[in-house]
Amino acid sequence: MRLGLFMMPLHPPERPMHETLAENTEKSLLADRLGFHELWIGEHFSASSEPIPSALLFMASLLPRTNLTFATGVINMPNHHPAIVAAEVAQFDHMAQGRFIMGIGPGGLASDWELFGNTDPAARGKKMLAHMDTVLKIWSQDPPYDIDGARITQNIIPEFGVGTMPKPFTRPHPPIAITARSVDSFGVRVAAERGWSVVSANFVVERVVEGHWNTLSTALAAAGKPVSGADWRVGRNFCIAATDAEAEDRMLAADGANRYYFHYLSTLGRRAGQLATLKPQADTPDEAVTLEAIIRDCVICGSPKTVLDRLIAFRDRVGPFGHLLMAGLDWSGPNAAWEAETMKRLAEEVMPRFRQHVAATA
Repeated sequence: MRLGLFMMPLHPPERPMHETLAENTEKSLLADRLGFHELWIGEHFSASSEPIPSALLFMASLLPRTNLTFATGVINMPNHHPAIVAAEVAQFDHMAQGRFIMGIGPGGLASDWELFGNTDPAARGKKMLAHMDTVLKIWSQDPPYDIDGARITQNIIPEFGVGTMPKPFTRPHPPIAITARSVDSFGVRVAAERGWSVVSANFVVERVVEGHWNTLSTALAAAGKPVSGADWRVGRNFCIAATDAEAEDRMLAADGANRYYFHYLSTLGRRAGQLATLKPQADTPDEAVTLEAIIRDCVICGSPKTVLDRLIAFRDRVGPFGHLLMAGLDWSGPNAAWEAETMKRLAEEVMPRFRQHVAATA
């Protein structure tokens, strides 16, 4: 059972970009000192509230400063030329010397879909897979290339390496992961068929994560593969304090980062007619989906003992995931101290006992 940090990241839009980049760097270094294994960084081009357009660029600055395994969370494949992805990921994998997981997805931000002309949901999914197929073909071949989206057939000078695309450090390629948000996720089925891993989003209610395991286990069995959650990653928000009451006060505080996080996401989901993944029941009407109900379902909150109990109950319900990803939050106001305490208590007080439980019940 490994522990990772997943940062979209998400900040109030009025905060300067250089300030939030410095904060996210500090948060990453703290995670490394506390023994977190992985760092996942999101990618968005058109939201000052989610201000990292290049996860690879951000993570490159941390490579020599940490022992973390880095992961893109995610590269939104329809928004990129596949040859650029193939080359940049190969370079980063060499820089990381294998400490890299390539997380991919179709994109989750409506303004990015519009920016890159990818507003059709079905087309986005197909384009994601087509671009990933092109990347894998580039990595598996030598020039000349005549692949969809990448063509070099004439300007090749082998003795100088001209016309040759870089291959990753990890052969045949870095581990590939795909994110999942809907109950019966298309991405989960694709991952099972292709041998990729699955990352369940943290900003969905528990029944949705449970659906991911149902889909994953069924798809693995249908593909004739071992049915295991060892490589399945599940994201969750946490709020941990000395007592249950103190943790709940922080979780629901008007200036608390968890409240801002889910106010932002639920508002965007409501406007886009995409509240389904935040409903405690599939038939819950939109007007009954309150912010407090969302927070209580999506945040594991309490003292270390309570959080351990809730984490065990959560895993018993949703399925046997092998990696836990804590969501990284904004550090405005009191939240820097609150989240640093949550990270420390999760890593040092909760995870050792959670690992013992998982091992004992395996």
